[in-house]
Amino acid sequence: MSAITDPVRFIRENTRVHPVPHAPELRLHLADEAVALWQKTEDDLGELGLPPPFWAFAWAGGQALARFVLDTPELVAGRQVFDFATGSGLVAIAAARAGAASVAACDIDRFARAATALNAELNNVRIDFAEGDRLKEPPPQADILFCGDVFYEKPMADQVLAWLDPVLAAGSEVYIGDPGRTYLPTDRLRAVATYEVPVNRSLEDLAIKRSSVYRLLA
Repeated sequence: MSAITDPVRFIRENTRVHPVPHAPELRLHLADEAVALWQKTEDDLGELGLPPPFWAFAWAGGQALARFVLDTPELVAGRQVFDFATGSGLVAIAAARAGAASVAACDIDRFARAATALNAELNNVRIDFAEGDRLKEPPPQADILFCGDVFYEKPMADQVLAWLDPVLAAGSEVYIGDPGRTYLPTDRLRAVATYEVPVNRSLEDLAIKRSSVYRLLA
């Protein structure tokens, strides 16, 4: 089996284990450079237009959420947590480390599932992974739901916001981590924490991104 058809092998061969810059008590399998990994994925699969390897990087919003969860463990302790568009699994792992009763995560990228499993093992926690495009299904039953770095395109932002409204209506809490991307629904948010987050320079316009954690309002 080639590395590209075996996501676990591909991740092991194309990333290195690093501490998360803004949450160094956690470690992840991370890529050093975005464009090279994206190009390698497309070349090896023989397919153009693949989604970026979101699973291979600690994005600014996710790092802010992870830091907030680790610093306020009472937020998740003993509760059911769901991490939407988990990528590397960073926020889900932080919730598990902070004492959540259960943690589930989702992502449409099959490499994200493999990365989350590898990273959960690396940090000695358990993460359940939900299959499929969750935006096409009813929201999960959870006490608290996290979304990091999902408001970068308008169609995606609109879909996510509509999907989250039933979560709020059911009495669950929703927290969002974001460095101020264009389609962040600021009129629906209450900031609860702000951090200066080190990020991969190949991904962002600055080496340090001011990133906030928000609670989504009904």
